[in-house]
Amino acid sequence: MEGRYVRLEPLEAAHADMLFLAASGQGSEERFRWLPETPPDRAAFDVWLEGASTSPDPLFFAVVDQATGRAEGRQALMRMEPAHGTCEIGHIMWGAALQRTRMATEALFLFADQIFGLGYRRFEWKCNDLNVPSKRAAERFGFRFEGVFRQHMVVKGANRDTAWFAMTDRDWQQVKHVYEKWLSPDNFDHDRQQRKPLRF
Repeated sequence: MEGRYVRLEPLEAAHADMLFLAASGQGSEERFRWLPETPPDRAAFDVWLEGASTSPDPLFFAVVDQATGRAEGRQALMRMEPAHGTCEIGHIMWGAALQRTRMATEALFLFADQIFGLGYRRFEWKCNDLNVPSKRAAERFGFRFEGVFRQHMVVKGANRDTAWFAMTDRDWQQVKHVYEKWLSPDNFDHDRQQRKPLRF
């Protein structure tokens, strides 16, 4: 999946060195706080990558910076139910180079555009209800809050109440052009700072 700023490549061994650096760099504890795994050492990371790169669901992709060719993060399509037309984005780990950048927004956009282009009806975002930054991001990206599933999971030995967000194909018809306008190079100054915020 090709964008202006990033491309999404099926996760494979060739991404290992760069992705490990992105995963284990400064701020790794916070990046992995809400993920099912912990900040990895290299041996654990290689074991994880071997499994993740061959998994059909979740289906993992590396987020590659178009300018540098470096894999700076990962994300996955998961719980894909073609019969019902539903799919979820998950396992998001955006390294420091992606966080709060137009690259991260485009990475989400490329997934949504792909899913709805394939005829899916519903695209979901779920997170721990205590994960305020993730909930804030979901709403910024145009997902609508649908409620909280209490005592939904146990993650890392602790209860997880799960906040559910989603956008539908009808929502996408309205928000796609907002993404495209925001992602236009004209919306960014020489320091890559947005001129106008992403608002739906």
